[in-house]
Amino acid sequence: MKKYNYIFVTLTVLSLLASSCKDSFLDESPYSYYSTGHTDDATIEAQVLGLHRTYAELWGWSSQQGFLSCWQIGTDVCSAGATQGVENPFYQYADLNAENSGVAWLWRKCYDFINHANLIISALGEENNKPAVAEAKFFRAYAYNTLVTFWGNVPLVKEPVATPKLDFTRQNVAEVDQLIEEDLTYAIANLPEVGQTANQSRINKDMARQLSAEAYLRIGMRDNAYFIKAEQAASDIITSGKYSLIKARYGKYLAEGGDYYRDMFRWGNQRRSQGNTETIWSFEVEYNREVAGGTIDNPQHRRVWQPAYHKWSGMVNADSLGGRGNGRLRLSNFMKYTVWEGLDGDIRNSNFNIRRTTNYNKPGYSEEIGIDADGFRVAKDAADAVQIITIKTGDRAIPFRSDSLEVWYPYCTKWGGYDPTDDFGYAIVKDWPVMRLGETYLLRAEARFRQGNTSGAADDINVLRDRAFMTARDKSGDATLGKVSASDINIDFILDERARELIGEENRRMTLVRTGELKDRIPMNGDASPANKIITGFQDYNALLPVPLSEIRLNKDAELTQNPGYEVD
Repeated sequence: MKKYNYIFVTLTVLSLLASSCKDSFLDESPYSYYSTGHTDDATIEAQVLGLHRTYAELWGWSSQQGFLSCWQIGTDVCSAGATQGVENPFYQYADLNAENSGVAWLWRKCYDFINHANLIISALGEENNKPAVAEAKFFRAYAYNTLVTFWGNVPLVKEPVATPKLDFTRQNVAEVDQLIEEDLTYAIANLPEVGQTANQSRINKDMARQLSAEAYLRIGMRDNAYFIKAEQAASDIITSGKYSLIKARYGKYLAEGGDYYRDMFRWGNQRRSQGNTETIWSFEVEYNREVAGGTIDNPQHRRVWQPAYHKWSGMVNADSLGGRGNGRLRLSNFMKYTVWEGLDGDIRNSNFNIRRTTNYNKPGYSEEIGIDADGFRVAKDAADAVQIITIKTGDRAIPFRSDSLEVWYPYCTKWGGYDPTDDFGYAIVKDWPVMRLGETYLLRAEARFRQGNTSGAADDINVLRDRAFMTARDKSGDATLGKVSASDINIDFILDERARELIGEENRRMTLVRTGELKDRIPMNGDASPANKIITGFQDYNALLPVPLSEIRLNKDAELTQNPGYEVD
């Protein structure tokens, strides 16, 4: 099992040392991730890298392997798979409460971002080392945008907290949004251009613009003027000439079967330096190396998104199949079928991107099996076997009826990656796709739609459709294949297109909460069985998350109010 190790001194330890040790030989200024007041370049650089570490901690949490599923299942696009527990209340909504560890982890890590950013901002002020301050403000805005989307009113903390504080109160979303806008405006003005950062994963102006577009769309639901700002932020990226959609095969895998959309997500193809002209932010994972900017723990993305096909006797882990998964979630019937209706030829639904079939790949494999009346695999001596056949290496794999919950089902391949030196594959080995140009067009389409410009929104959607149907159009000679018109555009259409383009990339729950559509989209999921995996118990108040009970109890000197519906006696 491979780990990614870093050593940082915690604020708590430093505070205890400072308060309890007075001897001169202990009077030191520790240069660490959490140390305050030091503005030399090396210290500030370490502190800024610490923000990237927090990002890795948040989305790379492995002790609760189902954490990533919390933000996908219980929505229109995904259903529960081999669930672990932390994610269960995110589709069995009656059980969602203030003691859920996934809720607490997200809240806690968001405030880690905020406090660490505040340390940097406080130490430097507005005029010193502006790029470092801008990177800190980006992450502070990222954290607050996440918090207000999922919780509404939240404590607004603008200064570092170096001693225990037990009197937090919640501030109005509008007040928090003001800080988000100020931070992102500063970040855009002072961050480096793409290609000029210390490495490709560090924050640049366009990452801040993309986050601005998303945040302004949310704020625009309260103040329509922000839809204009959202459109402008997206346009600044689109018209910069620095990015282009991938429309031809490239990179390391040209000798293999594949397509140009799939190439973007292959290990070794994801960065701009590797040929991905669409990437805005690919969070760099330096696999099995201790380097600044890499990740930590054992991120579970692949194991969440991919089924456990390794449990079939005729299969071995393979790069072409994305390595070893555990099937923590499954694509819903909506995502597998409904959203693709009438879109034959859409490359985003090819077997390279939504893998629906595979072949037995274990060398020398051969086995007699039974087939039932519906074509599913059964034991050869099973009562419902209507045919006995011999399967062997290279034959199309035939699933058991029960496999669809964990072992095999149509799955998104974006997180797949395989290292032959680590066949078990506990951690993901590849970069994380966070922001790319495909989503920028969708953000601008949404901003245009909100302003009544459905024609402009259709134009943006058609840029993605032109890419998605390029191969099919060449084969058919039909230049209109996949085209949409202004009359097609509404929020459901845009959310459908986001699902097609961004499945496995976007935080679907956050998108649906941001747009106010979670409740209305849940029935689209379409999964009616098994009974213990379908979405149940959703009430209006579940659109927001409960404030973690641990935070409320610790905050003994003021009332940290709970969101309605989650109160306990």
